[in-house]
Amino acid sequence: MRFRQVFLTAILAVAPITALGQHFSATGPPPASISGNVTDVDGLIIPQAIVRVSEPAPNESRTITTNETGFFELKNLDPETPHKIVVSAKGFSDWTSPPVTLKPGQRLELADIKLKVAVVETTVAAVTIEQLAIEQAKEEEKQRVFGIIPNFYVSYDKNTVPLTKKLKYEIAFKAGTDIASIAGDLFYAGLEQAADTPDYQQGAKGYGQRFGAAYADSFSNIMIGGAVLPSLLHQDPRYFYQGTGTGKSRALHAISSPFICRGDNGRHQVNFSSMGGDLIASSLANLYYPDSNRGPGLVFSTFAINSGARVANALVQEFILRKHTSNSNKGN
Repeated sequence: MRFRQVFLTAILAVAPITALGQHFSATGPPPASISGNVTDVDGLIIPQAIVRVSEPAPNESRTITTNETGFFELKNLDPETPHKIVVSAKGFSDWTSPPVTLKPGQRLELADIKLKVAVVETTVAAVTIEQLAIEQAKEEEKQRVFGIIPNFYVSYDKNTVPLTKKLKYEIAFKAGTDIASIAGDLFYAGLEQAADTPDYQQGAKGYGQRFGAAYADSFSNIMIGGAVLPSLLHQDPRYFYQGTGTGKSRALHAISSPFICRGDNGRHQVNFSSMGGDLIASSLANLYYPDSNRGPGLVFSTFAINSGARVANALVQEFILRKHTSNSNKGN
């Protein structure tokens, strides 16, 4: 009888420990990741390079390819296990890393992945990111709604690279001085003339004042929000067309775009460029609007109107304008 009690006590004591051990083993450490950029020895990016990670067992090896900017990221790697990265591309000799052991949750970035040209040379498509950005920007500058209205600030290419500082200023100036944009300000000034707002006088002089104010509003807004702040904050001022997914996901993508943007590093950020551009441009309006229209109310009402207009424009871009925009099929 005593032996049976001891045996049962031992079983009851061991069972919770065993279950606890199973719980911890089932949870496991968080996975790790390895990323990097692949270039040749001269620093030219190599898209579509093959990146392979060798796991402990051959049947667990994984392979991905670099994107248009030569970037890759291998996710969900087992930590505390040695991994060897092998990179290869047509016309180049393979690059192999030493065994890399990752810590739980570690995000390791491999530097200096430079492929050497193989003994038998072949032609490869290697271009700098700046050259690729210039080519993509030139294509976007051909985009016009109904072939007339500039639609430069929409990217339909899934592999778009960040704009350089120079390109941000060039596109903003071209959009701000385009004849169609100026015609839009002339039309808007006519509407304000008919509504007798702002409080300028009527007649030709009043119309000229309203056109000057409308053009100053739009030009300062696009230069500050489309070039100055994006350059300083390293943000991309363009709208990135989604085009796929449910209607709800596309609508949310469009509605959030005035407030969430893509940084030059490819990550989503608060869109300080767009919102800051609207606020600064609205504040500058106090310098040339009639005294009776100046004040905080002008700033915040204009900001609210511009924000609402950006949301509406993004929705129209996402669901309507692509089929009416010339050169919009590039990259898709």
